[in-house]
Amino acid sequence: MEYDFDDLDRRIIHALERDARNTSAPDIADEMEVSPGTVRNRIGKLEDAGVIRGYHADVDYERVEGRLTNVITATASASERAHLAQQALDVPGVVQVREVMSGRGNLAVKVVGTGTDDLSRLARKLTNVGLDIEDEALLQDEHYRPYGPFGPTTDGEASREPFGRGADDEVIAVTVEAGAPLDGKTLQEANQAGLVGEDVLVVAVERDGTTITPKGDTTLRADDLVKVYSSTSVPADTLAAFRV
Repeated sequence: MEYDFDDLDRRIIHALERDARNTSAPDIADEMEVSPGTVRNRIGKLEDAGVIRGYHADVDYERVEGRLTNVITATASASERAHLAQQALDVPGVVQVREVMSGRGNLAVKVVGTGTDDLSRLARKLTNVGLDIEDEALLQDEHYRPYGPFGPTTDGEASREPFGRGADDEVIAVTVEAGAPLDGKTLQEANQAGLVGEDVLVVAVERDGTTITPKGDTTLRADDLVKVYSSTSVPADTLAAFRV
């Protein structure tokens, strides 16, 4: 059953995705003008509905006695995928299993070992579980950010409101003016022309009441409401490209 979301639910998820440990109910309540009790109740409902499934530590295993992290791509039959994913997760050293909707390579298994020999041992154990291993690669690093469209935006002109307290990242909603440098350009063309900053990500385009997931060939048009994200602040040059 699909959960009936509203703006408060989206902002709660955005805040918890960014920093669950240091986000408190009063922080969200102050911005959304509701009580902390309302925020706590919503979090409980999101958990009960299975929308929020857990809170996990982001561990750099390389700093723990130089351990190595490997990502193993494996294949399981569609009928056995969920069962084998659980079996793989029970193998000591496996820290994450992702099920992917595809034919080959429909499981991504993250394992942590003390060295290459240990990683090879873990791969053999996964084979014994019944997985057909397609590929292996040492994990260099992982990067995370909250889902941008759930962040703070306002209708119409740009809003420079960073979410929460002490936040460095910024989500802005800005309207494309007719005749502006970005009017009629695809996002790929805009990037090539330097109209969108290197650290800026276009996360959504709202047009005629419909939200468009932006791609390289998405053309921006006059009156589009474009939501952009930056891990620091959206440059003034980028905002200027939306205006005449």
